[in-house]
Amino acid sequence: MSSANTLPQAPRRSLVETAIDLIRAQIESGTWKVGERIPREQELADSLQVGRNTVREAIRVLSHANVLDVRQGDGTYVRSRVDPAEIMRRVARSSLRDHFQLRAMLETEAARLAAKARSQADVALLRRLLEERGEPAGAAGREAFVDADLAFHQAIAVISGNGALAELYRYFSAMARSNMLSALAEGDLPEGGLPEPGLAAHRAIVDAIERRDEVAAAAAAQAVSAPLISALAATR
Repeated sequence: MSSANTLPQAPRRSLVETAIDLIRAQIESGTWKVGERIPREQELADSLQVGRNTVREAIRVLSHANVLDVRQGDGTYVRSRVDPAEIMRRVARSSLRDHFQLRAMLETEAARLAAKARSQADVALLRRLLEERGEPAGAAGREAFVDADLAFHQAIAVISGNGALAELYRYFSAMARSNMLSALAEGDLPEGGLPEPGLAAHRAIVDAIERRDEVAAAAAAQAVSAPLISALAATR
């Protein structure tokens, strides 16, 4: 087990959060491996130059995140190298372009799988949602249009039959929605805004899904996302 003396000293700011970050860094780097007992509270407190209460609170937070396992009378052990909450926070801080690129990956695979798994009722649902989406709206109807667009793509993710993909899409699309609306409000997007492929481009996805053409469905989904990503790349 590595000595606590190798830890960097904690800066005098937000001590609990800093202690969490430093402990997490040791785990993510593999310095403290899964199943290994970490230094005891007093050792950590001395190394970080913080009080034991600060260390205890940091361990409590990481224990609730299932990163650490506190065993009474034995010590604290590393349970996982991954802190899901921290990963989600890092993802949330990613750029709008990164969000759209990831969303495009999910939409492309969702369309491919949906073409394989769809029922005729699924196709009817997609056509109804696409009709409700309509063509891109002006500023007054922007939020409603974005929500309708996401409902259409979310339905494809559900129809794919892959529950994990559908949940990931739900999360990342909501994040992209929030960031896009903020960027629109603050004027951070390219002049003239982002290009939004119209109904014809989206119908191509549904048509391919109805034909059970997996390759065409994936290509159509990718074609819908490409102009958005290219426009965002130009702002970097």
